[in-house]
Amino acid sequence: MKRRRKIEGVSVAFIDVISCGFGALILLLVLTKVFEPVVIEQTMQDLTSYLARLQEELLKIKGETRELNREMLYKEDMVTTRKERLARVKGELAALNKQYESTSQSTNITNLIEGKLAQAKQSLTKEMKRLLADYKKDLDNDTIGGIPVDSEYVIFIIDTSGSMFNYAWPLVRQKVEETLDVYPRLKGIQVMNDMGNYMFTQYTNNWIPDTPARRAAILKRLETWNSFSNSSPVEGITKAIATFYRPDRKISLYVFGDEFSGRSIQRVVDAVDRINREDAEGNRLVRIHAIGFPVQFANPPQYQDTGIKFAILMRILCARNGGTFVGLHDFRLL
Repeated sequence: MKRRRKIEGVSVAFIDVISCGFGALILLLVLTKVFEPVVIEQTMQDLTSYLARLQEELLKIKGETRELNREMLYKEDMVTTRKERLARVKGELAALNKQYESTSQSTNITNLIEGKLAQAKQSLTKEMKRLLADYKKDLDNDTIGGIPVDSEYVIFIIDTSGSMFNYAWPLVRQKVEETLDVYPRLKGIQVMNDMGNYMFTQYTNNWIPDTPARRAAILKRLETWNSFSNSSPVEGITKAIATFYRPDRKISLYVFGDEFSGRSIQRVVDAVDRINREDAEGNRLVRIHAIGFPVQFANPPQYQDTGIKFAILMRILCARNGGTFVGLHDFRLL
């Protein structure tokens, strides 16, 4: 009987130990499950709060960025405005400098022309003195600026050489327009270059009708008209007289040029005398006027002789053919 009791005591003790172990495990599991949601919830709250702070900082940074962008655009606009203002000031300064240089150069050219003409007058050959001896002023009262305006037809003989086209062309266009304004109503107009080439080939050997539209077309075409030229007006003058003169027509020729490249002034005068002969009363078939553009006087002295020769030639031709020679003091349009 005693042996049996010992076995039962051991079994009960073992069961107690096992039961305690399981109880401890269950207690641990219960404690773990109880506290785990609390930790997760707290973590979620911390993250949400942190995310909110980040979003708030992001909005603040975006606001500062917009403010900086506005300030940067404002400063860029100020820089652009100041650059434009500086460019305008520089342009105005350049224009003033150019105007000053033009005025100074114009004065220098005028002085140079006067000196050259005085020098040329002192060095006239016997031939030139004989030709100038026939010079007489036109006493006709029907004049504007000393130029008779009693003609019904006008022909322009324009030197289209490179020196004229490249340097004096804006002023040439102005003088053509001013000349047309002197004659409000004409029976016919014609435009040729010094070689006798027509501006409008459709009006070859015919008069251009005098209408506002045709006058505007002449001035428009003159902007780009650049026909070959040898800088000698004799061909254009003789062709114009031979083609368009009629006894019942009062015609004026206007010669625009800057130089005479021919060898003999006398030869040109004789050629024009032969074709533009005098009538019984001593009047020529057509009047010859001329406007001299002092382009050559802007060149070194060795290149100015052709300009002086043109002035002498046209002064003689105008005097002998009932016209007027006008020498301009500058070749640029101011």
